[in-house]
Amino acid sequence: MTTPSFTELPGSDPSPSEHAATAEILEPSEPGTSPKYLRGRALRRYALWYGVALAAFSTIWGGAAGLLLPNQVQSLEMSKFFTGGDAGTDLQKLTVLKNAIAAGTATATAEQNRLLGILSDFDASRAQSLALVTSVGLVATMVAQPLIGVFSDRTRSRMGRRAPWILLGALIGAAFLVGVRYAPSVAVLVVLWAVASVALNAAVSPLGATLADRVLETQRGSLSAIGGFGSFLGGVLGSVGAGVALAALGLNSYFVFAGLVVLCVVIFVSRAKDGSSVDLQVAKFEWKPFLLGFTYAVRTRDYFWVWTARILLTFGYGVSGALGLYMLQSYVEPALSVSEATKIVPLFALTALPATVVAILVAGPLSDRLQRRKSFVLAASVLMAGSMAIPLISPTVPALFVQAIVAGFAFGIYIPVDQALVVDVLPDPNAAGRDLGVAGLATNLGQALGPALAGTVVSFTGGYAFVWVAALALVGLAALAILPVRRP
Repeated sequence: MTTPSFTELPGSDPSPSEHAATAEILEPSEPGTSPKYLRGRALRRYALWYGVALAAFSTIWGGAAGLLLPNQVQSLEMSKFFTGGDAGTDLQKLTVLKNAIAAGTATATAEQNRLLGILSDFDASRAQSLALVTSVGLVATMVAQPLIGVFSDRTRSRMGRRAPWILLGALIGAAFLVGVRYAPSVAVLVVLWAVASVALNAAVSPLGATLADRVLETQRGSLSAIGGFGSFLGGVLGSVGAGVALAALGLNSYFVFAGLVVLCVVIFVSRAKDGSSVDLQVAKFEWKPFLLGFTYAVRTRDYFWVWTARILLTFGYGVSGALGLYMLQSYVEPALSVSEATKIVPLFALTALPATVVAILVAGPLSDRLQRRKSFVLAASVLMAGSMAIPLISPTVPALFVQAIVAGFAFGIYIPVDQALVVDVLPDPNAAGRDLGVAGLATNLGQALGPALAGTVVSFTGGYAFVWVAALALVGLAALAILPVRRP
């Protein structure tokens, strides 16, 4: 005998196999909301394409933002500082000379001192320009993402509440990502990247809300693990792919990333179809409740501390990773050339991949089984903070690889469990899009502040060591911020 609340297939006399199939989906109790996946083919199909879609978006952050954008900014800044007869200056040799002079093993000529002065200005300018491009994009996203979450909560369509936003965001974001490739200056790059970032995150936010819409609380850790695995794997593949594509396609590599995200989103929307939201019942729109609604979740104790801890951790993580390409050219000893650094950057993520994958696949399901999230997030924060000390002790390429592995393992624990914890502490399940958008704001705020702080630190100190000090302090504070959370 089937339970009446489960989906019924057409026909007056369902067979046993049809009864089994109907027990895979729990129909919504409110018109226009999403059905819940319980088990079976529907759940597996959703999990697969949810992970693939998140991976596609992460290829952009790992490849386009992590490698194409820094190279593009560096190229634009090079053409501004090293002009005329200085256009062919070898940055690697100049950096080696700077280190030798600092160590007292070499003395600069007047001409070398002139070039070293340009190098110092260039180093500060490229860090600040990259920070500006990424920070403006994330600040714009920070403002737009919660709004998109609210709008998706109220959207009526045959495709459901989230699918129109996921599809439209991916299409617009891909179009502007292609435009980024042709930016003639840093100023234009700032605008194009900001629009692309807002549009792409306008798709990611409703995509994340489908987890709250369609998955039971007891399975969210496992599904978050799949999403986290997809996100991390996408970031790694994006970084490695960008390194390979740069050599073959140059900045035309942006086309590849744009096409990939559109393809994967179309597949998700068509293969993991949502129920219609045409009959969704929504309250009359009023501006005051609309604006105050964004503060509702943050005014609840557990959500506030989870939200604050996420800001601090992503802030610290953003500081440490913002200038990776430039650190390899200017911080580690011996210094690397731009081509060597471009090849090394993707290897950090690739080396950390096994540890991160193991952590993701174990932490998410284990947190479901134990029904505990807080202790996992705390442990991940402490471990990540410790990893930031490694490059301070040893400013070398091998030390950066060790740091990447330890931080990757910590992030693998953090990704699925923190996402599940955020969903668990949502105060209003019917406003999941809004409140997850506010949670996304925490991530974007941390990521926006990270590059800005990193660029400022380099500009004021003339070096990169204090970037790691700042990262360690921020992630350490994130560990402290999770302690007041009452939910286990």
